Amino acid sequence: MLSCFNITDYFIWLANQTGSFISNLKLQKLIYYAQAWHLALYKIPLFPEDFQAWIHGPVIPALYQKYRSFGWQPILEDANPELPHEVRKFLDEVAQEYFACDAYELEQMTHIEEPWNLARVNLPPDAPSSAVIEKEWMKEYYGSRVEED
Repeated sequence: MLSCFNITDYFIWLANQTGSFISNLKLQKLIYYAQAWHLALYKIPLFPEDFQAWIHGPVIPALYQKYRSFGWQPILEDANPELPHEVRKFLDEVAQEYFACDAYELEQMTHIEEPWNLARVNLPPDAPSSAVIEKEWMKEYYGSRVEED
């Protein structure tokens, strides 16, 4: 199985190819939507790591730590994603939908969607949380959106 770091390489590579700005915050949200739609469409996770419901939206702590030194600046790193063809094709579709959005826009989108809110229960918006966003919640929520489309 792939890890979130394999998927990260794709989005960093894409940012490099297109001259786009990708921060740690934006990267986390792109990875989140890749996992969410993979669960919705294929009923299985794209990677095993869990997201936590942090103040600024879904975050994989180990991924955050890896890119923490960049702060709010763009991640400047070479990446060469080695992914199966079908995964790359899927990620191309995710990128078509979300890559042009900025980090703040993606954050706001996750804040109005059910999985992040379920994990945070009734926490104030600025309260820290390490609550896991369950993959099953993601599969159900985004799966219901697939059926609507």
